[in-house]
Amino acid sequence: MTEQPTEIKTDSRQMLARLREIMAENTAGQGQARLDTITKLIAEEMYSQVCSIYLFRDEDTLELCATEGLKADSVHQTRLKMGEGLVGLVARKGQRINTPDAPSERGFRFMPETGEEIYSSFLGVPIQRLGEKLGVLVVQTKDAREFADEEVDALEVVAMVLAEMTELGAFIGEGAALSARHTQPVLLRGTTGQEGAAQGHVWLHEPRVVVTNPIAEDPHREFERLNEAVEELRVGVDKMLAGARGGGKEQLDVLEAYRMFANSKGWMSRMEQDIGRGLSAEAAVEKEQSTARARMQQVTDPYLRERLHDLDDLSNRLLRILTGQGLDTGAEMPADPVLIARNIGPAELLDYGRSLKAIVLEEGSVGSHAAIVARALAIPLVVHASRVTTEALNGDHIMVDGDQGVVHLRPDDTVVTAFRDKIAMQAQAQERYASIRDKTAETRDGQTVGLHMNAGLMADLPSLEGSGAEGVGLFRTELQFLVRNQMPRRSELSALYSRVLDAAQGKRVVFRTLDIGSDKVLPYMKPNDEPNPALGWRAIRVGLDKPGIMRMQLQALLRAANGRPLTVMFPFVAQFEEYRAARAEMDKALAREKVLGHALPEHIEVGAMLETPSLAFAPDKFFDEVDFLSIGGNDLKQFFFAADRENERVRRRYDTLNVSFLTFLEGIVKRCDASGTALSFCGEDAGRPLEAACLAAIGLRTLSMRPASIGPVKSLLRRVDLGKIKELIEAAAERGEQSVRPAIVEYMRSLS
Repeated sequence: MTEQPTEIKTDSRQMLARLREIMAENTAGQGQARLDTITKLIAEEMYSQVCSIYLFRDEDTLELCATEGLKADSVHQTRLKMGEGLVGLVARKGQRINTPDAPSERGFRFMPETGEEIYSSFLGVPIQRLGEKLGVLVVQTKDAREFADEEVDALEVVAMVLAEMTELGAFIGEGAALSARHTQPVLLRGTTGQEGAAQGHVWLHEPRVVVTNPIAEDPHREFERLNEAVEELRVGVDKMLAGARGGGKEQLDVLEAYRMFANSKGWMSRMEQDIGRGLSAEAAVEKEQSTARARMQQVTDPYLRERLHDLDDLSNRLLRILTGQGLDTGAEMPADPVLIARNIGPAELLDYGRSLKAIVLEEGSVGSHAAIVARALAIPLVVHASRVTTEALNGDHIMVDGDQGVVHLRPDDTVVTAFRDKIAMQAQAQERYASIRDKTAETRDGQTVGLHMNAGLMADLPSLEGSGAEGVGLFRTELQFLVRNQMPRRSELSALYSRVLDAAQGKRVVFRTLDIGSDKVLPYMKPNDEPNPALGWRAIRVGLDKPGIMRMQLQALLRAANGRPLTVMFPFVAQFEEYRAARAEMDKALAREKVLGHALPEHIEVGAMLETPSLAFAPDKFFDEVDFLSIGGNDLKQFFFAADRENERVRRRYDTLNVSFLTFLEGIVKRCDASGTALSFCGEDAGRPLEAACLAAIGLRTLSMRPASIGPVKSLLRRVDLGKIKELIEAAAERGEQSVRPAIVEYMRSLS
């Protein structure tokens, strides 16, 4: 081992030059040999007695894959869980640990099989690429010392190159930790955004940028390349900013943030320093981007997260300029594309249209714009699928189970067979449902339940006939606002609503007025910094505070009706006075249309969505005045149980068939029966056969759901006795049971 000089001067450029030589050697298929050579090289250059490389063998387990200094027989035998020991902590946090006395550090774990007890100092840095954790690089010495900043920087630069080499397949060998990347089956668990199952091949919304030259041969040329690319980036941002003048403030704010980062001296200085240490311009940009993504995982403040997102997006643009790898790679979209993206806006998703078999998002939410569009297009969607953008490659075989929120990437034969069986069974079921399409949902005890569909796009309307729906129980009008960069004109909305009524061919369409706020923010409206947007300025609250928007929409609806019947519903009404104020706006709009000589609707119904428990306890006068009510089950359930439906930790704990919730719903049914107020239930639970049967049993005889759910719900309703289900619900309540689900499931099994 090289003796440590009095003054340590680790030359990262020299270390990287030697690494480049190792990469150039013809050692294909000899990943272990490369790793062994690299650990020896790093130990020499860092003047340390130990250098070790740990790589992930699975999502949660690190394996010692090579070492110089520790016992050789511990290689591929020593394993650590994420967060276990100092190595596991580096991996979990994505941050360095630099300590002169490792055993005294909190979280230290002694691994006797390695023989590391004689080493005191420890420097560990993550091997990571764009937020993807690949492993940990460690150096250790016998003497107790803290590694200098220059040494830490040098080791982080080397870790960056190791990450790129791992991505390029430089360390392929025997065992799970050295297996080829992007070839193994991967199971990803997310959250259901839209139900349904589909298979196809991956189509990346933003193709991966591949850095093939992480080490600089000529640093001066890399400085020039970086400066030229950053200048091109700045000019591009300035052009986008100039073109966006007069547009929405949110868009301008994002572009201003882009310009701030593009002109940031700190950002530029850090990348130049990394080039000075031996990285290529591309690798320097990606190193900064990886650091930003690692920080993003630790940050909880929404504003800071957004700024880090901006920096991440800007880094992608800079990488594409440097590498010449644009969004259009020349790759041909597969015939059965499954879209993979970190996130996506509604307009971009609509551009893909119904060509997509499924959508998988790394971020997103069940109430996001993308989820709304996916439901409208009846495309299975899984959100919160962590790592999918880094694991998937264009053309990979993928199977998406939207029912369970599960994604099978590059599935093995066993999974493929089981999944295809599931799809085949669903197809057979759809054939059975088609045979009862034109029949009513009449139960065994002679009760009829009206089944309606939810919609939000003109593309939905063909499903009105094909699904057997009796009408549109909810037409979401916000989609036409969300997919534009500026407020739509009244004439445009009127023409659209008219086409919707034409397509409905006389069937009832319930138009819900603009339901924005919470996670649905218009691109051209300033977002509000609210601690809890779901309980904030949204829906009817926005409409009443911005009456100009509500009046414009109501006028568009009245003109679209052009003498035909019209049904309008106000969202998120929490108290009687809000409904009265909204109804007054409708009366004003009717009076104005009459003065202008426009045809008034032949018949008009004005209702409200009951999404807050408070409205269930409104005065009797409210129930007498409102023309109809529709229970918004998704929001009502989360407010009833105080459980955020975006939070996986709590939302699954609360059951729609909970006795308390059913009792609450039945109270609403009784109040509506007493006042003669028409009542329906709209939401995901309406489209689940078991839940739909129980809702019908407590008196909800109109249900609105996605078109694909009408067949399964109707099929079950025609086989059940609502009176029997009601008895089971009452019996469960008398026994003090929390949920009626077990009793109902048992009853369903008894059906012939």
